[in-house]
Amino acid sequence: MTDGREIRLTPGAQRILDVASELFYWRGIHAVGVDTIAAESGVTKRTLYDRFGSKDGLIVAYLEARDRRWRDLVTARLDAVSADPVRRVLVPFDVLPEWLAPSSRGCSFVNAFAELPEPEHPGRQVVVAGKKWLRDLFRELLAEAGIADPDALAVQLLSLHEGAIVCYSMADEANAAASARAAAEALVARAVHQS
Repeated sequence: MTDGREIRLTPGAQRILDVASELFYWRGIHAVGVDTIAAESGVTKRTLYDRFGSKDGLIVAYLEARDRRWRDLVTARLDAVSADPVRRVLVPFDVLPEWLAPSSRGCSFVNAFAELPEPEHPGRQVVVAGKKWLRDLFRELLAEAGIADPDALAVQLLSLHEGAIVCYSMADEANAAASARAAAEALVARAVHQS
């Protein structure tokens, strides 16, 4: 999410974004052209370009919308969970089953990262910012829990989290989220005990 603000879309632009989001996720960003998106949205290409500027603009809007939904899911759960700092650190793992259920093609961000190899691509920048956000959230929550070295453990938790997403989709491991959560809980408990 580039600036933290949600963009209000007209109903037509929202329809374009919804269609593009489905197509980008299930078929791949490069496999879907603006002709297909416009046709399946019931609009002209001109309307698509008027609303999003370019295919890259639409890609960014797709990734930012997914990022907003993910962050909103995590922060809502953080707001609802007790003040127990260890439980708070595990929230991103707790929401994974809900997040992954409709996502059998894996993480849209990992998929986009693979399809957008140019570091300056605005879509890739959204992906990188989203993953850094999660790492930084882990770091912040670990510091609140009194962990002595939150930086190193934050990277470990991010790795477990991302691994669970990949295992869920690629290895058809329905229990990947629960297994990753158990490993994360053990790491955090050990770190709390050592602090």
